Amino acid sequence: MMTVLKRLSVALMVGLMLTACGKKVERIGTDEVRDLSGRWNDTDSRLVSEEMIDDVLSRAWLGDFTRQRNTDPAVIVGEIRNLSHEHINMQTFVSDMERALINSGKVSFVASSQERKDIRAERSDQDINASEETRSAMGKERGADFMLKGTISTILDSEGKQQVRFYQVDLNLISLADNRKVWVGQKKIKKFVTGAKARP
Repeated sequence: MMTVLKRLSVALMVGLMLTACGKKVERIGTDEVRDLSGRWNDTDSRLVSEEMIDDVLSRAWLGDFTRQRNTDPAVIVGEIRNLSHEHINMQTFVSDMERALINSGKVSFVASSQERKDIRAERSDQDINASEETRSAMGKERGADFMLKGTISTILDSEGKQQVRFYQVDLNLISLADNRKVWVGQKKIKKFVTGAKARP
């Protein structure tokens, strides 16, 4: 009996080692598209943010503001809410939008509320500890002219092992001076997934 148990144990260990050795890792380009699950992924985040930022920067509000104020508008990204049925890393999506806005060269960008807290704490520390020539004074922050807010929503339609995943991203650019919505953007993505599990 012990011999049989020993043989089974050895066979199990060998099997586990072979399974572990079967793992393969391949490096791929960060812009390469590979949809594995059909869920929201890095490609969706990047493409939606780039397309929507291209749209917001091509609309009339930008030229109107620049002509009236003779300066580029300052924009801050507010809350982008995930109303979908799945976990979406909203920080990645927000970072993609911030990058696209900053790299456009058409708007100034203001730090988020959390970033401002950290910066203000550093400025306060400088008031006590930094020399007069090198410290950054309080009360000279650039205020935002517009806030970008929005939602990501989904509709999931499934039958058997087939699913249609529908994503809708709605963004609004709102004037902080008078609460006017100066731009409303919308992007839709639809994915047909076969061989899907019953749960999303």
